[in-house]
Amino acid sequence: MLARINKNYLPAYWNDFFNDEFLSGFNNTGRNETSPAVNIIEDEKEFRIELAVPGLSRKDLKIEVENDLLTVSADQKIKKVEKGTAFRRKEFGHYTFSKSFQLPEMIDQDRIKAHHEAGILSIELPKREE
Repeated sequence: MLARINKNYLPAYWNDFFNDEFLSGFNNTGRNETSPAVNIIEDEKEFRIELAVPGLSRKDLKIEVENDLLTVSADQKIKKVEKGTAFRRKEFGHYTFSKSFQLPEMIDQDRIKAHHEAGILSIELPKREE
């Protein structure tokens, strides 16, 4: 990934090139590595994390909790293409991401639930009862 460049050290046209958001989502492995949009919601009883994961199925998603760290990742491989198929344009590919959240002590990790519907992964993080 390209690092952000400080404007004070390079002319503006170089800064715009190195901070190009289009370039930041790709690396030289041919994988599209982006991070899904996230909402974090809190009420009296729980936190809820919502991740936008359109096009991913439940089997593509992995949720792990270890050492108070919740990690959501995905690894979606492209479908096999019939031999002889010629693309005029191809934007679908191998899609992968990993996103981690530090869990506060107030979370009851034994009661964490998740569900996936309409391209949104919702993770419910119940608070411990006082």
